[in-house]
Amino acid sequence: MTAERQHYRIVVIGTGFAGIGMAVRLKQAGYHDFVVLERAGDVGGTWRDNTYPGCRCDVPSHLYSFSFAPNPEWSSTFSPQPEIEDYLHQVTNGFRVRPHIRFGRAVESAHWQEDHWRIHTSQGDFTADLLLSGMGPLAEPSYPKLPGIESFEGDVFHSAQWNHDLDLSGRKVAVIGTGASAIQFVPAIQPEVEELHLFQRTPPWVMPRPDRKITGFEKAVFRRFPLTQKAVRAGIYWGRESMVLGFAKLPALMKQFQKIAENHLAQQIRDPELRARLTPDFTLGCKRVLISDDYYPAIAQPNVEVVGDGIAEVTPNGIVTDDGVKHEVDTIIYGTGFRVTDLPVMDMLYGRDGQTLREAWSDGMQAHLGTAIAGFPNFFLLIGPNTGLGHSSMVFMIESQIAYILDAVKTMDARGLREVEVRPEVQREFVDRVRSSMRNTIWTRGGCTSWYLDSEGRNTTIWPSFTFRFRRLTRRFDPAEYRTR
Repeated sequence: MTAERQHYRIVVIGTGFAGIGMAVRLKQAGYHDFVVLERAGDVGGTWRDNTYPGCRCDVPSHLYSFSFAPNPEWSSTFSPQPEIEDYLHQVTNGFRVRPHIRFGRAVESAHWQEDHWRIHTSQGDFTADLLLSGMGPLAEPSYPKLPGIESFEGDVFHSAQWNHDLDLSGRKVAVIGTGASAIQFVPAIQPEVEELHLFQRTPPWVMPRPDRKITGFEKAVFRRFPLTQKAVRAGIYWGRESMVLGFAKLPALMKQFQKIAENHLAQQIRDPELRARLTPDFTLGCKRVLISDDYYPAIAQPNVEVVGDGIAEVTPNGIVTDDGVKHEVDTIIYGTGFRVTDLPVMDMLYGRDGQTLREAWSDGMQAHLGTAIAGFPNFFLLIGPNTGLGHSSMVFMIESQIAYILDAVKTMDARGLREVEVRPEVQREFVDRVRSSMRNTIWTRGGCTSWYLDSEGRNTTIWPSFTFRFRRLTRRFDPAEYRTR
């Protein structure tokens, strides 16, 4: 048995859309001296881990896929989780990147040492000239600090780590959180459980879901005439881009979209008291806009209680709210999202002079083009700060970053560069421009507190403009913006 190689030109971390897309493009560009490290036993990232009932994408299928790997077989206009996971398997195998992946290698730390990266994993160390992170922000579940939770005698799990062995039939279930995951799994479990207590801190705006099955005829046309699917994708893309006008340029426009959400709520919730409890007090778009046709009907059922009071404590057999009421439950499901502005990678990555990423980001997450970080040579981050979207497909942003990183590698080769590190002043100028653009957007002025914001109230998550502008900015790697050696 041959010993495993330890040094590679490039190490990529993660096998979600970012890591797999990066691996495909490296291989297509003729780079084969790379390895992809994955902590789990298979590819898929968030689409492998999130298997809760009702899980599906809220971006149209034709846009939520790689431009270089169209899928004519999507079953519906919004893909369910198993299909997206299967799609990533198809891309991995079809583009022959699986031999480059090392499964069961959880990255525990990575240190820059003079002229290379030393990556410590759960199964041995690797070294690399360049380190590329595809560890997305929707990877580590976020848990609220609930007093007394350790005393609870029932079952507890997070939606991102769904307990499929647990039969919820006849159970008294508490669901904590009413975000994108909860509005999908609540309608799926509501008919099974005896009681469902939905603990809602802030009600979300919910828009109708324009979902439908894709016909066999349409699939046949897409297979035979790929340009038709490309045209559909382009139509969806430009339709989504137009939403930026409301989100970032003219927030008053969101009032028109908000009327659609208000009508949706009024039509599906007849009880005026419940409707009032489900009506947000912020402008549509300030938090992530959710889409569903079955959420409101599910929580209007007699076995569901919507609880708006805060949680005071958890007891061995229930949850006590701030108003002193005890809600008896035997199961708690967290629908509380992910550690988006407090990424675990912040404590794992050590740059120049041993500085951690958390120390570098003491004034908030920041990176040049959301991709390169001052003080961290030969390191590029996919789905980095301010690359998230409130309107379109993250895959588009990921492909933009991949093209930029690939051009960086080619530039290093062409110029004989061993080291590139973005200049602090270049990063600062970019971050200042982003923060300035964010000031008058709906995410800042919409009157809410969202997971887009960090502990200081800064939006370090969302890209505050059109995605085609981000693509233009990342089209070329400019070595003048970097310290090189």
